[in-house]
Amino acid sequence: MEKRNPQLRNIKRILVANRGEIAVRAIRAIRELGGESIAIYSEGDKNSIHKDLADFSICVGGANPKESYLNIPSILSAVEVSLADAVYPGYGFLAENPTFAALCERSNITFVGPSSKTLEIVGDKAKAREAAIRANVPVIPGSPPVKDLDDAIQNARKIGYPLLIKASAGGGGRGMRIVNNERELIKLLPIAEREAEGNFGDPTVYLEKYIKNPKHIEIQILADKYGNIIHLGERECSIQRRHQKIIEEAPSPFLTDDIREEMGKAAVRFAKEVDFVGAGTVEFIVDENKNFYFIEMNGRIQVEHPITEIITGIDIVSWQLRIADGQPLTIKQEDIKQKFHAIEFRINAEDPENFVPNIGKIKRVYIPGGFGVRVDTHIYCGYEIPPYYDSLLAKLIVYGENREEAIIRGKRALKEFIVEGVKTLRDFHLKILEDEEFLNGSYTTNLVDKNYLRET
Repeated sequence: MEKRNPQLRNIKRILVANRGEIAVRAIRAIRELGGESIAIYSEGDKNSIHKDLADFSICVGGANPKESYLNIPSILSAVEVSLADAVYPGYGFLAENPTFAALCERSNITFVGPSSKTLEIVGDKAKAREAAIRANVPVIPGSPPVKDLDDAIQNARKIGYPLLIKASAGGGGRGMRIVNNERELIKLLPIAEREAEGNFGDPTVYLEKYIKNPKHIEIQILADKYGNIIHLGERECSIQRRHQKIIEEAPSPFLTDDIREEMGKAAVRFAKEVDFVGAGTVEFIVDENKNFYFIEMNGRIQVEHPITEIITGIDIVSWQLRIADGQPLTIKQEDIKQKFHAIEFRINAEDPENFVPNIGKIKRVYIPGGFGVRVDTHIYCGYEIPPYYDSLLAKLIVYGENREEAIIRGKRALKEFIVEGVKTLRDFHLKILEDEEFLNGSYTTNLVDKNYLRET
């Protein structure tokens, strides 16, 4: 399908502007491509393994992300002193920050991702929605950014209740409010605007029709600098708690081949419309009648990318780097075949009964293995989990010839996954693998909140 392990030609020293498992993942890919990796770390991450695996490492500030991983001047200084050719942003932190990408562009530093102009579009939900409409991609009935309360009321009456108030600059399920009637809209609109301002620095919100019990399905995109765009199929991401994904699988047990093909083509059209370059994901929700609607595009690598790598045999992170290096895609759409069924479990440091984050020292750890098992992680025995960052400790990925085999392997591997000293979601994942709705593939985004979530 493609030549294996080609070497980087133009970007040789790459600063990894992230931490945890995605930093480890990037460092491995850089090394395989013949490049040198520079890790950055905070004072809170002085014992993190990613800094030891890289060729070089630089402390960029305090434990608080604002002082380190979100500190643009400090990171750009690290780029300068390390003589880096490029910056790999991973996910979260500055991965989709158009200002950071623009500063890299102005400094003649390669940003491994789309252009700052593209990030400005896809990072603004209202602008992304407009782009989807231009690309003839189905969108949920909704409004432009609301001007004031009267404008919101008028738009809500056109759309119909229930609806969502959504932050234009939001993401990851944050900044959303469900509204069932006009009285709730009047009450919740100013609250939503304040939340948007507090979380994203932008109070702009818009309205969108609320689709109850949808499936959340995303399409993986690869696009080079020469106009070549392909998709790598879909991932089912409907196992969520409070809009945060915790289990993903590929392919979706819900889609038909016809819908799968239609969604892939729609995702490619959207990527072309926004001049996308790199690895990104176009996200949709799908109703019970298999009608799909665009919700957003993530212009970065996704946490759940390994399941797509498993079923297609394509190294997405390697391709991110190769595309940034100026190499053209050598894969054609007709080359993409889904060979296996894969499931990813996020092993978060959280109480499995209520999802409350749990920090502490890992006293013992055993990583499962065997045929059909992959684990992406940065933890080790004795690792002290810092309280400043995301709770993700590891990603357990299992695969099999079919979904049934993958589920059986998932149960086996989860039972082997031992982490002592902190609580993790391992036992919760085992419960889901016994859930009837999950087993028959009918589950939707409300499964966890409806059946498993206990408020604290």
